[in-house]
Amino acid sequence: MAMVDLREAHDFTANPYPYYAKMRAEGPVHTLRAEGFDRIWLIVGYEEARAALADQRFSKDWRTGDTWSASAGSINANMLEMDAPRHTRLRKLVAREFTARRVEALRPRVQQVTDQLLDAMLPAGRADLVDALAFPLPMTVICELIGVPDLDRDAFRLMSGGIVAPSSAEQEGEAVRAMGAYLVELIEDKRRAPGQDLMSALIEARDDGGDRLSPDELVGMAFLLLVAGHETTVNLISNGVRALLDHPEQLSLLRADPGLIDGAVEEMLRYDGPVETATFRFTREPVRIGPTVIPAGEAVLVALASADRDPVRYPEPDAFDIRREARGHLAFGHGIHFCLGAPLARIEGRIAIRTLLERCPELARDPEGGKPDWLPGLLMRGVRRLPVRW
Repeated sequence: MAMVDLREAHDFTANPYPYYAKMRAEGPVHTLRAEGFDRIWLIVGYEEARAALADQRFSKDWRTGDTWSASAGSINANMLEMDAPRHTRLRKLVAREFTARRVEALRPRVQQVTDQLLDAMLPAGRADLVDALAFPLPMTVICELIGVPDLDRDAFRLMSGGIVAPSSAEQEGEAVRAMGAYLVELIEDKRRAPGQDLMSALIEARDDGGDRLSPDELVGMAFLLLVAGHETTVNLISNGVRALLDHPEQLSLLRADPGLIDGAVEEMLRYDGPVETATFRFTREPVRIGPTVIPAGEAVLVALASADRDPVRYPEPDAFDIRREARGHLAFGHGIHFCLGAPLARIEGRIAIRTLLERCPELARDPEGGKPDWLPGLLMRGVRRLPVRW
């Protein structure tokens, strides 16, 4: 098992898949070096990744003890960074409000926002699809759902990007501080003037025993819903459109039969999903995966992008085939941390891409768009810009 140094793999961000294929061929677990880390354990095989995502020997909580550490901010008091029973309690409280019925009721609004964005985009004949559609659609929907329609989208995008795809530790620290301060103010505004939105409901939410979210937990929940509620869908839409444009025969197939859109979105999620690796896990005890034992107290990443290209699970995994049976992919995770917003992301992805293709029959990459500007880091997979024309 060789140590992979990502600082020396200059093309890894643009195309990590050949690296993952080489790693998988050598074994399901590897170590790597990246900025800020001398050693991270990386799980790359599908079966091993799926098992690890549901294995309670891997902790999601980087804090120690039963209280927040001095370095933990309020935005860290979220479900994604907690283990059972804390995670179970928070998920139960939010699931009471973020219901399938509430999400399904958003379908007409998702279509309306998509149509409005395309109405504004189409007359120009060319656009950056991220700025024109992939970002504003999920941002508008999640803001209206939570109850912040007047959010300064540009400022929030900078804060959010500085957390999920930071270019430096300093940028990440500043973004975390700014996001925390913003969300505290947002929640106080909601307390003073509650509405019919999800955030107001969460402030008042109680379980059958009277339990409710603490102030820090409300900030953490608002952070998770706002950031995870749009960042993944931005890249689902843009990565999906990139895949179609790179595979014209698949694009033609989908145009000829729009009824394939549901399966096409699942293949987009499998082939080049929005999340490259799940957020950090930490071994509570030594964990054996195949021939490898990961010691206790180690940082572990599960490579979702690699698992979903594992030929053991998906024949010809590097082929983009919208008729493939892609169910079982790990793009939304697995286990207790499976993405709560997956149904909404699917609705947005299906409506956005189907409507875009209907209204832009000549959609193509803009030859004057320049080279792709890939998101840095190992968390998110996508581009900052996607220049297209029609």
